[in-house]
Amino acid sequence: MQKRKLGQIQVGAMGLGCMGISQFLGVALSKDEGINLLHEAFELGIDFYDTAEVYGPFVNEEILGEAFKNKRDKVKIATKFGFNIQKVNNHYQMAGLNSDPKHIISAVEGSLKRLKTDYIDIIYQHRVDPNVPIEDVAGVVGDLIKQGKARAFGLSEASIGTLKRANAVTPVSAMQSEFSMWWQEPKEKMFDELDKIGAGFVAFSPLGRGFLTGNFSKNADLNENDSRKHNPRFSDEAMSANKALLDFLDEISTSKNATKSQIALAWTLAQSDIVVPIPGTKKLSRLKENLGALKITLNKDELQQIQDKLDRIQITGHRYTAAQDSMVDR
Repeated sequence: MQKRKLGQIQVGAMGLGCMGISQFLGVALSKDEGINLLHEAFELGIDFYDTAEVYGPFVNEEILGEAFKNKRDKVKIATKFGFNIQKVNNHYQMAGLNSDPKHIISAVEGSLKRLKTDYIDIIYQHRVDPNVPIEDVAGVVGDLIKQGKARAFGLSEASIGTLKRANAVTPVSAMQSEFSMWWQEPKEKMFDELDKIGAGFVAFSPLGRGFLTGNFSKNADLNENDSRKHNPRFSDEAMSANKALLDFLDEISTSKNATKSQIALAWTLAQSDIVVPIPGTKKLSRLKENLGALKITLNKDELQQIQDKLDRIQITGHRYTAAQDSMVDR
């Protein structure tokens, strides 16, 4: 697979977002099913895997730890801290932001144990905590890097201002945020700054949380346990309005003899060499389909034509609920 750089960390041009294996996107896979999928991904050439302590919570990291305990030197693993996690009725759940330095140290120790490793390739602050100066967070992560418990520092859904402040204390290797044909804000606001400091951009939801696959046409298509059920962009009204984007993807995919997913991912990859998309899936067939995007080339004229059309398509619906949006740093 082609390689790209996230700071000093070299990874395959496409990674795997592992969240959906355990949570948020309908019925979770069993532990064995999750391990098998990760083994299949590895055999297909994927070497970069994204997880977090809150995915499950904890379960997702445990699955990765078991899957890669004998392959640790052959993969790059990114995980995240930044939330309180409490046990309610025998189940763990997120309970607000927490990037207190002592909490970060405790969270990272827990992640190391669950991942069955002595180092984490990229450790992200999952969401910026307004109650803790980012300089304090960056300082703690810098200490963890010096101790060999982490190799690189990342931020998720952070602003340029926060990025600059953090980078002044500990070099930031990766910024993670949503990025796709229907959410291009990071390209407009973040890419130049990341390129300037030698950092990469990790694009989650490069398939528009699955919408760009064309597999969902109405809200009822989503499982009751699926977090997208309550996402504004997956209301019937929004999906109907945003069908214009799917129709356009149909045109391109037909002309390129590809699927809508492959075109959406090829477009994401073509936006900058600093971008590493991490589409998630629970199906081997979709995994193979997604990797097919690496073989698709969009030339400058095609990219300009696509961009001109995208600029004319009005996307309906907020990308987050109000509660989720309140945790995005601006």
